[in-house]
Amino acid sequence: MRRPLLIFDGECGFCTACATWAERRLRDADVAPGQRVDLAAYGLTARDVSAAVWWIDRAGHLHRGHRAIGKALQACGRWWSLVSWMCLTPPFSWIAWAVYGLVARFRHRLPGSTPACRITSDD
Repeated sequence: MRRPLLIFDGECGFCTACATWAERRLRDADVAPGQRVDLAAYGLTARDVSAAVWWIDRAGHLHRGHRAIGKALQACGRWWSLVSWMCLTPPFSWIAWAVYGLVARFRHRLPGSTPACRITSDD
């Protein structure tokens, strides 16, 4: 079995800061910028990674955006599992989806942003 993997946009300072926060708390998972991952092995493209964060679980299932965040928080354990439940369970997940979408869309205005942060998801 492979370890779960959190893939993020390594060109975005905000995304990198969030991934670093997660990496310090994840017990049994890896964290890597998309620029250092064989994205094709997971069926992903550089555009996919620039648009959203991805979680690949042990079974190889891909989770995008707020679901990836929820899965990563679940893997952090402790009380983060409660927060993850809220990211993954309706109706709370609908709010998590909307908040994630807003953060992704406006991440170029957040601390640590770079020009690469202006690339957003089309959905």
